[in-house]
Amino acid sequence: MFTANREDYLRGLYILEEEKGEIKSIDLAHYLDVSKPSVSEMAKELNKEGLISYKKYSKLRFTSKGRRIAQKLTSKHRLIELFLKKILKINSKNIHHEAHRLEHAFSDESITKLRRLLGNPKKDPHGKPISQ
Repeated sequence: MFTANREDYLRGLYILEEEKGEIKSIDLAHYLDVSKPSVSEMAKELNKEGLISYKKYSKLRFTSKGRRIAQKLTSKHRLIELFLKKILKINSKNIHHEAHRLEHAFSDESITKLRRLLGNPKKDPHGKPISQ
């Protein structure tokens, strides 16, 4: 099981790769609102765990294992956003922050049931894909 902090880094890496096609440490620092040295330290840890490929001054790259985990975390977040919007009718401007807080607490079993409840959705409220 990953810490909430590790999950945030992996999801941030996934979002940046999805949006920009590449992942630069400085972009991740801005996205997560952390220092570049913090990104470097976490990148070293994720590299040791076999989740990303990291070399100083190079772009960050997922390993296949890291990408799978990051994709799962991102889908979890997006499902929760859809649940908050569609079922709980939470205001669109608040759902990202609320989903971020909840994503760390939901079990895989809860996410599976949430997916079924929502009818196996393909997109989140922002039109981003939810992988299966």
